[in-house]
Amino acid sequence: MNIRVIISGGGTGGHIFPAVSIANAIREKQPDAEILFVGAEGRMEMQRVPAAGYEIKGLPVAGFDRKHLWRNVSVVIKLLRSRIMARRIIKAFRPMVAVGVGGYASGPTLDVAGKMGIPTLLQEQNSYAGVTNKLLAKKARRICVAYDGMERFFPADRILFTGNPVRQNLLHITLTRQEAAQQMGLDPAKRTVLIVGGSLGARSMNESVLQQLELIRQQTDVQFVWQTGKYYSEAIAQQLKERTCPSNLHVMDFISDMAVAYAAADLVVSRAGAGSISEFCLLGKPVILVPSPNVAEDHQTKNAMALVQKDAALYVPDAEAPDNLLPTAISTVKNTKKLQALSQNILRLARPNAASDIADEVIRLAEAGR
Repeated sequence: MNIRVIISGGGTGGHIFPAVSIANAIREKQPDAEILFVGAEGRMEMQRVPAAGYEIKGLPVAGFDRKHLWRNVSVVIKLLRSRIMARRIIKAFRPMVAVGVGGYASGPTLDVAGKMGIPTLLQEQNSYAGVTNKLLAKKARRICVAYDGMERFFPADRILFTGNPVRQNLLHITLTRQEAAQQMGLDPAKRTVLIVGGSLGARSMNESVLQQLELIRQQTDVQFVWQTGKYYSEAIAQQLKERTCPSNLHVMDFISDMAVAYAAADLVVSRAGAGSISEFCLLGKPVILVPSPNVAEDHQTKNAMALVQKDAALYVPDAEAPDNLLPTAISTVKNTKKLQALSQNILRLARPNAASDIADEVIRLAEAGR
């Protein structure tokens, strides 16, 4: 009998990439496995998961509005509807195990699955566990984590240190730095700083570049690749037109092939999402982290500090980014010894078999329940 697995969660690439990586690893080990995703209606996973070749069902679930509490009446109604729908989906699909990767949909799906006696596995990506996963952990059979010290949040006997799964295409790139630079239209002789604020962009990081155009222009031996994010791209294009874009600043609203961009970069400037950090670890990329202040429990700062304490990354607070980020990036990318040390230290934190290890645990739980 084929194993049947529900994988639930999403909302951001940081939740979707690990979910798809786990599904792919399960399929590699058990080609006949039946896998169903459960996501949140209107969120990114409803397009990304089918594009990866998997079926997905959507729930009308939404996040709590912490600033306007009166708006949460509709959120509670959506949550109740989502629980009813999750129960129907689980009854129809009859999973042997349910996996939660974080995001709105994983709460009702895993809670209902647990109450129906189905073994559940959580994948906590961050160094600081969110409220939902802390509640779900009470019933979870296994909690797969990527950082030390997670027994602060979860029962120690159910924790498995696996690391975070990453986009598989990043691991199979064979381009040299020089080939990647040429493919991106860059000068292979110049040091390269890659600045990425996520697919939608990051305001403070974009302001950091716009405030320091003259400093960028003065760097004859450094070039910059700047992903502005689609949300900000038009306004930035207008500003650069008025102020003349430096010839060593390559501006893109979105980078479709991050594997090539990472291969070309000597230094990356990024938000501190757990998925991105896991990618930098696997690739041994020197990185300056600028944690987003707009996330629950300020978990990105905690992710960043877990690396900074091991001299595996540099850190610039979001509020200080406009003044300090570019000067820090420029002095770092010119310091070969510093780049080598950051690369060696972050490589030590890599867990290249994360997806495979989590898949093994999912299969074990499914087979134990047969």
